[in-house]
Amino acid sequence: MKAGSPVDTVTMDVRLASSRGAQALFAFLAWACVAVAAQAQSATAPQARPSAGNVASAPRAATDPRAPNRRTSPYRQQKVTEKARKYYVGAWGIDKMRVSSTSSGNLIRFSYRVSDAELAKALSSRADTPVMLGLRSRAVLQVPVMDKVGPLRQATTPKVGQEYWMVFSNKGNLVKPGDRVNVIIGQFHADGLMVE
Repeated sequence: MKAGSPVDTVTMDVRLASSRGAQALFAFLAWACVAVAAQAQSATAPQARPSAGNVASAPRAATDPRAPNRRTSPYRQQKVTEKARKYYVGAWGIDKMRVSSTSSGNLIRFSYRVSDAELAKALSSRADTPVMLGLRSRAVLQVPVMDKVGPLRQATTPKVGQEYWMVFSNKGNLVKPGDRVNVIIGQFHADGLMVE
């Protein structure tokens, strides 16, 4: 046979194809061996235990397996400044505003103390619908209305020195402890309150 004949070309193509297939098979097997070795190494590696000086930075789940895996806010709660406190007392007749989450997280409670009953009437007006806005999640929370009880808020005539509250539904836990919220009741706005 002459060189360059069709039979030689077919033989060369078969040899080339088989060598490519062998290379691909070898590459796949090498990759599989490396992947299995890496997985076996990560499975047998001992878990790092926090040292005595590093306990605060360890996750809660690592220190107590029964503790919920809850992330807390890295920001400290800012107290209301004296100027803001005087504003709320002078304009709305309330002080000691507080926003807190219930233990289940499904309700957010907004409470305040009345210092001027006449000015605080605007907050207990049944005509105005209270709304809480979550700044991080952009959630709009409303006061739930129960069939036999009605809205979960105190809407009586305010008295000086009494503490009043209203509860907002947080279905789906959109607002978490450490988040900042705005409370809006008619013309009243309390901005940037931190959920405890």
